[in-house]
Amino acid sequence: PKPSDPPPPVTANQSVRAADTIPDGADALADSLLADVRTLDSTIAVDMRYRNANNFTGARLAGYEGNRALLRREAAKALARVQSSLKSEGLGLLVWDAYRPVRATRAMVEWTQTTRQEQLVRDGYIADRSKHNLGVAIDLTVVKLGTMAQLDMGTPHDEFSARAHTANATGAVAANRDKLVRAMTAQGFTNYDMEWWHFSFNVSNPIRFDMVIR
Repeated sequence: PKPSDPPPPVTANQSVRAADTIPDGADALADSLLADVRTLDSTIAVDMRYRNANNFTGARLAGYEGNRALLRREAAKALARVQSSLKSEGLGLLVWDAYRPVRATRAMVEWTQTTRQEQLVRDGYIADRSKHNLGVAIDLTVVKLGTMAQLDMGTPHDEFSARAHTANATGAVAANRDKLVRAMTAQGFTNYDMEWWHFSFNVSNPIRFDMVIR
């Protein structure tokens, strides 16, 4: 490829075996079960990090083609309520990841193997079976509406260190993280304490998907 060409997507060497991880017909249900969060509130900002090279792998992940944040409909409605609660303070949400195809999760795990960073899986920073695959997890931060300036959360997205642990902050950073956690938990989300940006939502019938995001 020419130097100007975008990097190829990260893919797993072994093909995704749907029978191993995904119920038959699951992806056929995706259109009815998953909702684009911006159809519920168009002021939610979306920058899907794994659809380009601006992520920890340095390349686009397989399964990410469109800049759309999809969640199970129940979770998407709850996220819209979070956005509404923040607007009164002139704030809003910026989403970095939501539903994640199984093939992308497998590619992440393979990346840790090829780069000899398997400890990231052992230490809980990269999951081999992710709630993102169920459409019930989301990575996000808080921004100022109008300027889209991000509140200072102390670390960038996907920093694999103790600095990213939600409680590991002081001063303004701690206050900003607390604002995000309070807004999200008020609408039923649960924070992953090792990643200030990561939240999940419980649904009664979780289903794993591998549908490409377009």
